[in-house]
Amino acid sequence: MKRAETAHPAGEIELKLALPAPDPAALAQRLARLPLLARRKASTQRLHTIYYDTPAQDLRKQRVALRLRRVGSEARPRWVQTLKTAGAEDSALSQRGEWEVPVPGAALKRGVLKDTPWSQLDPDGAIFRALQPCFVTTFQRTSWTVRRRNGSVVEVALDIGHIEAGDRRSPICELELELLAGPPQALFDLAQLIARDIAVLPASQSKAQRGYALAQGVSDMPQRAQPPAPGAKLPVAQAAQGVLRESFSQFTANLLALRHSDEAEVAHQARVGWRRFRSACRLFRTALPADAPPPSRLPLQPLLTFLGELRDLDVARIDTLPPLAAAYAAGDPQRAQAWQAMEASLLQATTLARKAVRFALQAPAVGAALLATTQWIEGLSALPPAGSADAAPPEPLTRWARQRVAHVRRQLKRALKQAPSPAQQHRLRILAKRQRYAIEALRPLLPKKRTERWHQQATDLQTTLGATRDLMQASMLATTLEANRGLSEFLRGVAVGRERPGG
Repeated sequence: MKRAETAHPAGEIELKLALPAPDPAALAQRLARLPLLARRKASTQRLHTIYYDTPAQDLRKQRVALRLRRVGSEARPRWVQTLKTAGAEDSALSQRGEWEVPVPGAALKRGVLKDTPWSQLDPDGAIFRALQPCFVTTFQRTSWTVRRRNGSVVEVALDIGHIEAGDRRSPICELELELLAGPPQALFDLAQLIARDIAVLPASQSKAQRGYALAQGVSDMPQRAQPPAPGAKLPVAQAAQGVLRESFSQFTANLLALRHSDEAEVAHQARVGWRRFRSACRLFRTALPADAPPPSRLPLQPLLTFLGELRDLDVARIDTLPPLAAAYAAGDPQRAQAWQAMEASLLQATTLARKAVRFALQAPAVGAALLATTQWIEGLSALPPAGSADAAPPEPLTRWARQRVAHVRRQLKRALKQAPSPAQQHRLRILAKRQRYAIEALRPLLPKKRTERWHQQATDLQTTLGATRDLMQASMLATTLEANRGLSEFLRGVAVGRERPGG
């Protein structure tokens, strides 16, 4: 038996793309026909991978993955042990440490981890002794090596299969572009060529992260905001990149979950992620280069419209209307029947709206736009600060943050003094959201008592205005769905009677 070798230090730069294709089995053929890959030989492997961790999930907490992979058939296997470390960023573009070595059989070998970060993670071997299998992946990998005239070399790998944890399964259908030579820009160049013809979605979760989620029963759950905590010494542009990356990741993670989940909160958090991202673009625009604006959102507009329609239907069906049912029916069987008919129409419309969102995700233009935004965010760290000479000292982040939040606060205060109107109510709601999101993004840098008071005021204003808006929207939906005329008038009356916020 061949003696196991010591793992050599390595790393990988990779761009991960989920593929929302209705027919995964046909993807390899479609990819092979693309001009980029048509004259390149594909290789195919069957990969079965076991991921290990302790019962307390010590590796997951350290963002470390340890796996044992069988390459080939059960009859003639080759085994490879791999240790991976990950950075803190949530992005489809990842840079990880990777230590990989062949091992003689289907068992982990501690000795090959000697010259890796494992020595610091587990100096006495206690973690290694507690390791046990926690989930497995089984998939077929079809890969192409793309060498280009600029000297870049990229491996394009299509993975189709599944993750399995106990009796739970989750499909794998993704594209991994790994940089073998050249700059990271080469990954985006190739991805955009693929995205012209095949729908893609930037995916920040690794197979290991998805496996842990599956094992815990939280796959396709809503991804809520997790604002980074920028340090006071961080350059403004770097703080902007962190905030933009996290909010856009929230948006795309919930889009990925929407492919399989019918939970209303997933659609809601997708919209929250998009609003937080747009708000962050506005918040940091003075700190970003004017000649490198974010990509156009026009290709995303159909998706955003469908998302908005789905969210309006969910809110009406789940939140706004149920508390009013008894007041409308008032013991009248005919009125109760009319209400039930409206609820059935809302449910049918919601199902159609969710299908529209999923159909929009299969449009190549949507994936290309999401990919372009990912590339823009990742490129911000390479750009010079806006409007400043190379020798100019960077503006302190704390002072900049306080000035920007105060600016947003002044805008909201001025708007509160203006005469109320439907248009003004809409503007107030937008400004309240901007103040809330700005404070949440920059909270560690702001004076606590004052900004918490401002945050609560913005939240209360947004909630009050949102409730009124939701009632009006529910009334319009009832009319659109040809609900009983009396029912529609009842909803309009409730909305008009709702007290408006003061100045």
